[in-house]
Amino acid sequence: MTHMTPIDPAISAPRLRRPRPKVVSLTELAANRVKAIMSEAQTSYAGLRVGVKNGGCAGQEYVLEYAEGPGPLDEIVEDQGVTIFIEPKAVLFLIGTVIDYETTTLSAKFVFRNPNETDACGCGESVTISPASA
Repeated sequence: MTHMTPIDPAISAPRLRRPRPKVVSLTELAANRVKAIMSEAQTSYAGLRVGVKNGGCAGQEYVLEYAEGPGPLDEIVEDQGVTIFIEPKAVLFLIGTVIDYETTTLSAKFVFRNPNETDACGCGESVTISPASA
C-alpha cells in the first residue's frame, strides 16, 4: 500500500496574474478621429492595426491601417471605444506608446509618442526603436 501525502492547496492553486499594461493607448482626439473615419468607410472595419516595419532613413516606420479583423497572433487592445490589433513582432517596440492626432496649419496626422524611440529622422517619417526591456 502506498502512502499519499495531501497536496497543499496554496501550492496547487493557480497564480493570479497582475493586470498587464496596455501595449498601445489612444488619446481622446485620436480615438474620435479613428471612429469618424471608420464610420464613413464603405468597408466594415473591426479595428485599427498597428505595427512597425523596417524602412526609412532612421531604420523603422510605424504602420497604421484599418483592419477587418485580427491576425492569428495579434495582441488585442480595447481603448476609448476602439479595438486595436497589434502585430506580434511589434509588441516589444510599442509598449507604452500613446497614439495622438494632431492638426496644424499645414497638416493633420496621427502621431506616435513612444518611450522606446531612441532616434528619429529629420523628415519625421522614420524612427529608431529599441525593444522594451523587462
